[in-house]
Amino acid sequence: MHSSALSLSLLAALAGAVACAPRPAPIVDPETAPDTMPGAAVPVTTPAAADPALEPRQALLDPLTDDEREWIDRTLAGLSTRQRIGQMVSVWVLGDYVNVDAPAFRELRRQVTEDGIGGVIMSLGSPIEVASKVNSLQRLAAVPLLVSSDLEPGLGRLEGGVFVPSLMSAGSATVLPSSMAFGAGDREEDARAAGRVIGREALATGIHLVFAPVADVNNNPANPVINIRSFGEDPQRVGALTAAFVEGIQGAGAMATVKHFPGHGDTGTDSHLAIAVVPSNAARLDSVELVPFRRAIAAGVGGVMSAHIALPAIQPSGVPATLAPSVMTGLLRDSLGFEGLAVTDALTMEGIGKGYSPAESAVLAVQAGADVLLMPRSARQTIDAVEAAVRSGAISEARIEQSVRRLLEWKVRTGAVARPIVSLEALRRVVAAPEHQAVARGIADRSITLLRDRQTMVPLARGRRTVALVYASEGEITAGRTLLAGLRAGGGTVASIRLGPDTPPSRLDSIGRSLRPDDAVLVSTHVRRIEGAGRTAVAPVVAGWIDQLARTRPVMAVAFGNPYVIGQFPSVGGYLVTYSMAPVSEEAAAAALLGRTAITGVAPVSLPGIFSRGDGLRRAARP
Repeated sequence: MHSSALSLSLLAALAGAVACAPRPAPIVDPETAPDTMPGAAVPVTTPAAADPALEPRQALLDPLTDDEREWIDRTLAGLSTRQRIGQMVSVWVLGDYVNVDAPAFRELRRQVTEDGIGGVIMSLGSPIEVASKVNSLQRLAAVPLLVSSDLEPGLGRLEGGVFVPSLMSAGSATVLPSSMAFGAGDREEDARAAGRVIGREALATGIHLVFAPVADVNNNPANPVINIRSFGEDPQRVGALTAAFVEGIQGAGAMATVKHFPGHGDTGTDSHLAIAVVPSNAARLDSVELVPFRRAIAAGVGGVMSAHIALPAIQPSGVPATLAPSVMTGLLRDSLGFEGLAVTDALTMEGIGKGYSPAESAVLAVQAGADVLLMPRSARQTIDAVEAAVRSGAISEARIEQSVRRLLEWKVRTGAVARPIVSLEALRRVVAAPEHQAVARGIADRSITLLRDRQTMVPLARGRRTVALVYASEGEITAGRTLLAGLRAGGGTVASIRLGPDTPPSRLDSIGRSLRPDDAVLVSTHVRRIEGAGRTAVAPVVAGWIDQLARTRPVMAVAFGNPYVIGQFPSVGGYLVTYSMAPVSEEAAAAALLGRTAITGVAPVSLPGIFSRGDGLRRAARP
């Protein structure tokens, strides 16, 4: 699934247009008001939309104060039915720079001021641009927005991009390894520390609701959409790491949202393209898919995101879980006792779009139990549809009030009400802080897993030329860059050759002939899971050539991203996996290959006939 710096005076003139809001306090420039949020290192300010009666909270899950309850009651009472429905809608916003008069920003402003949407989901863009755009939108909102973002790999998803051909980076937040790397290290303290990093950086950027962690149990190697987003295939370990991750995020004051309920791991279909079917019966569902969600709920998780999957064991009609009352109310609320925010996955996805109009899916989602309608195709049409359902009696006023009361409560808990505006200067002291980068590096080091080393190639022999064959799509312009830099820093000679999905057989044959008998051959695969694309494999022609090459000489394969690719070239004598595309994982792989760091990771997943969960050869650091 899954910002522009604007004039404060201009925004002040635009703000306060919606009549339902309490009269705002004067705008305070966040750059000149370095107040500090209790319990966190994120300075805060009192903006126009903030309620001056409310103070930043000490802890996310503390009981609500009398003032907080009074604010919720007062705000709810001041909203019409249509405005209440608007609070349930969260629209997608790109974190790019746009002028205040650009058509895209004018439309976004209209959605905030006229449609009265309750939240936005921020995607991409540098942290500064994202925070600036969030600040702009918060100043326009009558009721402070609940800002969310899909932060599975941490706020590092909010990158500034790469400038070519120099490959200079525009900078980013902390980039953590993917979830499966945590499974390989198998340390709950790592998950908790990473969650704290995400929570701190999210709040510093104006994001309150973190769509992470993934609680899916990836027990299907062919899964094209979950893959390394999962902690692994063992329900108990996935549950433990999920709970620790939730504790970290929420301990920092942000709200965690586990996904994709009731479990998206056992499917070979990408729900961005079509509805996926999870074949688990009730007993298996209880002992596998639901285990991590149960642990997250016990840990006090604030949000649960639904999956656009069919679950015949609970909903024989084939209705997607997002639209099924038996799943979202009967199972999630009644059976598991969840009391927080129920969030739909993106309503633009084909897993829900096929067979249902946007209006139908919105109404059915609310009837099923959703509190947040995420990324509808049209905010206004969605509000119209749900309002019509209320007028007709298909949805009760009480049902809407129930969701909006939950939303307002979490806006209070996460500080959206007390501190909707963030300081850009404070952001620069929090996001990508050295201690956060150190957390990412440690997790990456501990995740490196050596699954095969028949010719004892690790650590790489000194004084021998290494030929690195870097396989990646054209879009992965930085793939292998950090790996190669790390290997060359070791003092050896490293020649690199780029391979891709379109590399012709003639080129592959030429590369094979150019290899010297004493060359150490290293193949790195950079295969990223992309929503709706399913690019989790190496092109068959290239994979076949790698396998043939490995039959005639020692070849060490290093998998960045999908760890299951060895199934395409089973003849390789060495196989090292990182479960991640993050630069810190390339850095960690280089250090492990050179013997500079110990190799201690174990596989959190299995590939029948090739490796099993728990496999992993250990290597001590070279003296």
